[in-house]
Amino acid sequence: MRVLRTFTVPALFAAGALALSACGAGASSRDADDDRNASGIRIKISARDGATGAGVHPGVKVSGGQLTSVKLVQVENGATVKGSIAADGSSWKPSVQLARGTKYKLVADAKNDKGQATTEHATFTTVSSKNSFIGSYTPDGGETVGVGMPVSFTFDKVITNKKEIQSHITVTSSSGQQVVGHWFGTQRLDFRPQEYWKAGSKVTMKIDLESVQGGNGITGTQSKTVTFTIGRSQVSTVDMNTQTMSVVRDGKTLKSLPISGGSPQNPTYNGQMVISEKLQQTRMDGSTVGFGKDAYNFPDVPHAMRLSSSGTFVHGNYWGDPSTFGRTGTSHGCVGLRDNQGGGGDTPGKWFFDQSLIGDVVVVKNSHEQTVKPDNGLNGWNLSWSDWRAGSAL
Repeated sequence: MRVLRTFTVPALFAAGALALSACGAGASSRDADDDRNASGIRIKISARDGATGAGVHPGVKVSGGQLTSVKLVQVENGATVKGSIAADGSSWKPSVQLARGTKYKLVADAKNDKGQATTEHATFTTVSSKNSFIGSYTPDGGETVGVGMPVSFTFDKVITNKKEIQSHITVTSSSGQQVVGHWFGTQRLDFRPQEYWKAGSKVTMKIDLESVQGGNGITGTQSKTVTFTIGRSQVSTVDMNTQTMSVVRDGKTLKSLPISGGSPQNPTYNGQMVISEKLQQTRMDGSTVGFGKDAYNFPDVPHAMRLSSSGTFVHGNYWGDPSTFGRTGTSHGCVGLRDNQGGGGDTPGKWFFDQSLIGDVVVVKNSHEQTVKPDNGLNGWNLSWSDWRAGSAL
């Protein structure tokens, strides 16, 4: 936490300053106003001079002239914040988000076509971390994802003003599909259409949370537009009765793969699950997901793709007897595909990993287990459309 030092002004100096304000300063201020009126230049800095809870995306706009320079520095260390003036000289914005709870000074200069110039400045402190919130979101801009990928926000503080927050996040698709938000508790907000996204569509997420009140005295700090692409449609269906997975892309079956799902003692969740993470290799330790310390501990599981937060994966399996695939469920709830240790070779595990995107859907049916909960991973598709809409704050 930064400590801003304050100094007591001697009484004599304060009295002198008061006298100057009464006599000279008033005239000087009036002259400056007259100069601006004469030039017609108006500079507007979004952060008010003296503000103590300013946003972290300050901007400058000008009318009646063009910006010639803008300088923004941290008061404490003098570090300059980079920014850019618009091509027409009408505005400026920083290249990065400002640090929270930090004091800055901004000075903006502008000139009109007659050569007349004016300057505006503001010293302000950005909103503190304690009094602000941010939302981590997925997917990020520029990504290509599968048709099941929701937009998912996780906020770092409890949101009580849900309606206000949701109204300042808009998600639209070039497909024209209606997109609705759904709250899971007080810190997670997901968006999805009624059906899977249309393949090849563009999804745009506009985040306009800066200075928006989240409740309990916290203010948003984010202002950003993100666009991502929906790739081809791939939905894979795992049938636990036959221990097979049918991979369907754009309506055509690519392959039917033998799998080994959950054992009778540890069945795999039913339902629609979205691939949320892809790992070429990862450690899987049963003690981290509620099983005993001796259940399993593999340091090098190949081609792992996460389906739930609680530890359900589709992954390569090199330790199982090849005869189990397509015949028997032997896992602790994951969907195993035959693979080689180290991930090399032409195996079902490698093939499926290479063919999959984050956001692809894996549907499990005929398991002797409940349906995966919609907030266990990115699995909101397991709610009906009416139930999904009921979780919207708008």
